[in-house]
Amino acid sequence: MGTSLQVVEQLSPGRNVDAYVQSVSTIPILTAEEEKELAERLHYQNDLEAARQLVMSHLRFVVHIARSYSGYGLPLGDLIQEGNVGLMKAVKRFDPTMGVRLVSFAVHWIKAEMHEFILRNWRIVKIATTKAQRKLFFNLRSQKKGLGWMSNDEVEAVALDLGVDAKTVRQMEGRLASTDTAFDAPVDSDEDSAWQAPAAYLEDHSADPASQLEAADWEESSQRALMAAMEALDERSRDILMQRWLNEEKATLHDLAAQYGVSAERIRQLEKNAMNKIKAAMVA
Repeated sequence: MGTSLQVVEQLSPGRNVDAYVQSVSTIPILTAEEEKELAERLHYQNDLEAARQLVMSHLRFVVHIARSYSGYGLPLGDLIQEGNVGLMKAVKRFDPTMGVRLVSFAVHWIKAEMHEFILRNWRIVKIATTKAQRKLFFNLRSQKKGLGWMSNDEVEAVALDLGVDAKTVRQMEGRLASTDTAFDAPVDSDEDSAWQAPAAYLEDHSADPASQLEAADWEESSQRALMAAMEALDERSRDILMQRWLNEEKATLHDLAAQYGVSAERIRQLEKNAMNKIKAAMVA
């Protein structure tokens, strides 16, 4: 996998994430037959060039997953880099005889790396969100006399000493005593222990990663095609469509007729011609 790692490092998001995303989106998606052939070359012949092509063709999928974790406040570029590591691990372990697409197999490995990164960099911040909670987080352990739960007198004493109310002390004590439970099983877990993870009990046939990625790519491609078709129209036709269909407050045929000094029927004709041009451009 050394060759694949070098390629991913060359395309690392770095500071210019937008340029990276644009670059990986131009890499063609493999057909099922192409993917099977490359996977067999890697599995049976240890063909590193096949591994490189499998990794490169799935980089856009890592970006798609990384964007779903944007709400954690972590840099998108860092999430993508962690996901790329998981992708390479998945490619290395992928067995083409199992009869599944690589994207369905790799999603666990990609998310596992991202989850580990998020837990390392996010939990300690989110456990204390207010000023009072942050103050408690760094001082409560030193104030407690033992490992057990504090008594009411101890809570009152800590609250008085730190200048917060007793309820806040109790809340933070509960947070410090709690532990995180991973949704997915650890990457190195065996089959006997993997079933204990919550993810083993959930199934959603509608959330196929490959279908979601295909739909997202199709929507983005359609929007680009629409904008390009609109730009190709003359200024008057473009303005008519904008006011008739895209603006929040839609204009009537008579409103536009008064604006351009023509009949409402002429506006309707211009609108119809512009729509036909856009349809033809998008189909092309």
